[in-house]
Amino acid sequence: MDFRPESEFHNHTLTITVASRDGRPFLDGPAYRALAAELRDAAADEETKVVILRGLSGCFCLGGDFSEFLDKTRHRDLIAAVTDMFRILATFPKPLLGCVDGDAVGVGCTILFHCDLVVASPKSTFRVPFVDFGLVPDAATSILAPEKLGYTDAFRFFCLGETLSAEEAHGLKLVSHLATEVDAEQQALALARTLAKKPAKALVQTKGLLRGDEHVLCDRIDREISLFHNALQDEVTLKRLARIARMAA
Repeated sequence: MDFRPESEFHNHTLTITVASRDGRPFLDGPAYRALAAELRDAAADEETKVVILRGLSGCFCLGGDFSEFLDKTRHRDLIAAVTDMFRILATFPKPLLGCVDGDAVGVGCTILFHCDLVVASPKSTFRVPFVDFGLVPDAATSILAPEKLGYTDAFRFFCLGETLSAEEAHGLKLVSHLATEVDAEQQALALARTLAKKPAKALVQTKGLLRGDEHVLCDRIDREISLFHNALQDEVTLKRLARIARMAA
């Protein structure tokens, strides 16, 4: 799997690679902090009109780093980093696009619910196995998923832990564009170019009106994080996570 630069800037579009700093397809504490910082800077930068979140070649993101879940001494810093990143996503004012090529798992999938458009290659898959791990959804998806997918499909997705194909995710509106004629990144960049040509102030205002009350999302993020943190104090949950981590090794 080729590691690409953390971010690239062309034609008023910032493209950020969602990955750990050492090139793994996971989000760990430093990656959460780096992503939050880049989004915060992009929000303030007048030259940046659109942001694209992409993954590594052939894999979008496989979720959080289990080693941090299993180390209680790292929980406080991790929770702070995760909360900050989710709040930045929930309040990000400019067009945000997701570009998925491969697997999007756990937080690698829930961050897509904050994207205004999501482009996916046909081979992409989407899964949120939080309940199987003894955890709850994150990133305010307990609000965003029922709104986007409908309650029943959101329940199936999160509680049954079903894996969605790109076509299924497109049918449920999690994915807005299936990249069948060109690769996903090319299509995402084409959409970004179209958006970047539009009046920036009108785009920001329209996104804000469509999104609704961001304070509700931030309050839900705090509630989810609290439940998530409590679950990580449970020895049964930690043993389950350790077993899953060994199986994945």
